[in-house]
Amino acid sequence: MDDTSAAVDAAEPRPVASGPPSKLARNVTIGFLVFLVVLSNVGNILFASFVDQHPGWLIAMNASNRNLALSSGSLDAVTFYVVGFVRLFAPDLFFFWIGRWYGDAGIRWMERKAPTYGELLRQLETWFDKARFAVVAVAPNNPVCLFAGAAGITYGAFLAANVVGTIARLVLIRAFSSVFEDLLGSIRGFIVDYRWPITALSIVLVALTVWNDRRGGRDGIGDLVNLEEGIEEAEAELEAEATMDAADAQQAE
Repeated sequence: MDDTSAAVDAAEPRPVASGPPSKLARNVTIGFLVFLVVLSNVGNILFASFVDQHPGWLIAMNASNRNLALSSGSLDAVTFYVVGFVRLFAPDLFFFWIGRWYGDAGIRWMERKAPTYGELLRQLETWFDKARFAVVAVAPNNPVCLFAGAAGITYGAFLAANVVGTIARLVLIRAFSSVFEDLLGSIRGFIVDYRWPITALSIVLVALTVWNDRRGGRDGIGDLVNLEEGIEEAEAELEAEATMDAADAQQAE
């Protein structure tokens, strides 16, 4: 059995992976996550134009640490925290649902389509059950949220840990930005001065990232659109592994 799947098996209580409640729920989840992927790429492309003129819109599109830190000095506290929180939290519940709906197969799907995430999920196995609240609070990202759903964390515990972790992240970034505002202001000034060359470079980098992902068999949008097919393949892999494990156990007797 896969190490990560074994870790999830140990989680208690663990709900039965019965799939999404309806096709509508599945399609809304996939559609929303695809929308966020597109929005994030648009934010990367428009980064140089929006960082000084529309910082609120920038973090609404892509709330990366870089964008949050550079935009913080141009935003009032309410806008920074509200927009930043909503954008950071937006995908988390949907990935939690994917984990809850598909269980081990959802984890295997994530591992196959994003090897880096798969490695992270395998690292979680050693201490997730003992410190699940802390894990979600410290790193409420996509793979952790999916793992949390598959591992059977209750909605209340997941939401509490995620909210605490997301707010803490925003507070730390806001504090960092305040302390280093002079440096960050100079960086913003450089970006504004070279806005169009940086925009052109951003377009190239986004295109190269998409091309490289597809070349490596990964496609953020395509993987989500074809989620059901990917889950079926993951389930077949897990079933084959379980059959092999059972055969090995019989031979050992």
